Amino acid sequence: MSTLSLVPQDPPLGQSRYGALAAALKARIVAGEWPPGSALPPEQGLAAQHGVALGTLRQALALLAEQGLVERLHGKGTFVRSGLAGAPMLRFFRFGDGAGEVPASRIVSRQALAAPAAVARQLGIGPGEAALRLRRLRSLDAVPRLVEEIWLPLPRCAALLDSDTAGWGDLLYPHLATACGLHVHRAVDEISFGQLGAADAKALRLATGHPCALVRRQAFDLAGRCVEYRCTRGDAHAFQYTVAIV
Repeated sequence: MSTLSLVPQDPPLGQSRYGALAAALKARIVAGEWPPGSALPPEQGLAAQHGVALGTLRQALALLAEQGLVERLHGKGTFVRSGLAGAPMLRFFRFGDGAGEVPASRIVSRQALAAPAAVARQLGIGPGEAALRLRRLRSLDAVPRLVEEIWLPLPRCAALLDSDTAGWGDLLYPHLATACGLHVHRAVDEISFGQLGAADAKALRLATGHPCALVRRQAFDLAGRCVEYRCTRGDAHAFQYTVAIV
């Protein structure tokens, strides 16, 4: 049985009582007591466990919902968010009628390496610490469309070092959850443009120097730790991104 983290009667200076409770609940979620997709206990019991009023608990849950950690479903309860399944890169591109499809994925190479300084900074690890580098090719109708360089922290992703990549599936995040217990909670994408180097151009069957769209991604788990740094390149002529402003 887990040890409960009761809310102090006098929260730290500058922190509200419901804010302290939200932090305590978040700690229990991050510790894995309630896995992604699972329901939190009923509100009355949870309030009693932490020694707070029901109104305080509801304020804390509302704060966690604002932070994107939980979702409150009317008539059903409060659930830990399941996180991202794929956060598709194809939303940045339009390749014929491929909109909405999940591209076929193939791991081209896999290496455990000392992380370069720039990669280590993105992953939040020390320069030279071990990381897993994947090169992945993504195709639609057997035509290569995206080439990716993916960095994952070690030893957290050690289960991927020797497993058969053919069984990983086309989406990485569900496999990270199953094989490594890592649940991607959110991701930040940064878009820029450049030119394809020789290796990437060859993989995409384009000319060296062809214009490319580059999407750099950091993906984070429930605790806010970076669990993936990814660089995705695709034909800039196919780049198309729509944002609705309301």
